[in-house]
Amino acid sequence: MTEEIIISGFGGQGMLSMGKILAYAGIMEDKQVSWMPAYGPEQRGGTANVTVIVSDNPISSPILSQYDTAIVLNQPSLEKFEPLVKPGGTILYDGYGIYKRPSRTDVNVYRIDAMEAAAKMSNNKVFNMLVLGGLLKVRPIVTVEDVVLGLHKALPERHHKLIPMNEEAIRKGMDLVVKV
Repeated sequence: MTEEIIISGFGGQGMLSMGKILAYAGIMEDKQVSWMPAYGPEQRGGTANVTVIVSDNPISSPILSQYDTAIVLNQPSLEKFEPLVKPGGTILYDGYGIYKRPSRTDVNVYRIDAMEAAAKMSNNKVFNMLVLGGLLKVRPIVTVEDVVLGLHKALPERHHKLIPMNEEAIRKGMDLVVKV
């Protein structure tokens, strides 16, 4: 099994953290992983992305031209990465950030209203964990339990008290995702 993922959106939406937590979860499962962020001044407000590869086999290169899964959290990211998803692949998008839905018919398209759910939870900081939960529902490449272990690795110890809230958001995201 090899899953090649691009996560893209506005800087500050937690994409890099989501990718890092996913990579740590893969490590917990003794898988090969690659985590390669791409950002600059975009980190706070512009478009940023991260490529994550989780595989049972050695990874030859972290640089990809096509992806199995694209998680897109804003319209510029959808426009850039929709054409790069392999036929039969998956596009997961947040309903708040996309005004023109994906148009491809040769991929599986899922919507998650994570921004809306985070607002209802009165905590916009769990947005990325809601999206991660949606991903794990449609592409169970790692277990939720190993994602929680990944949270322990990715978050500084002073933030470990937030892990139960993040786990709750992941599980809620699994319930929110719908096929389009």
